Amino acid sequence: MNYTLTEHAKKVLAEREIPLEWLERALNEPALCRLDPDDASLERRYRSIPEFGGRVLRVVVERSVEPVRVVSVFFDRSMRGKI
Repeated sequence: MNYTLTEHAKKVLAEREIPLEWLERALNEPALCRLDPDDASLERRYRSIPEFGGRVLRVVVERSVEPVRVVSVFFDRSMRGKI
């Protein structure tokens, strides 16, 4: 899947040392997708990352543009054990 990264997404990937491979895995093969409750143009994609202790990566994308734009990426503690 083609995608672009916002400056914020680039910054948090570097700061949190999240490999692009993990982001792409969650983006392309999410275990769960949900619309953002505050902004219908955003979608949250979740995927467990076994290499990181099974923690759940949340990738927030703006799906109203082509290619999709990755807005943010982080490990979502509230989703641990739910996926």
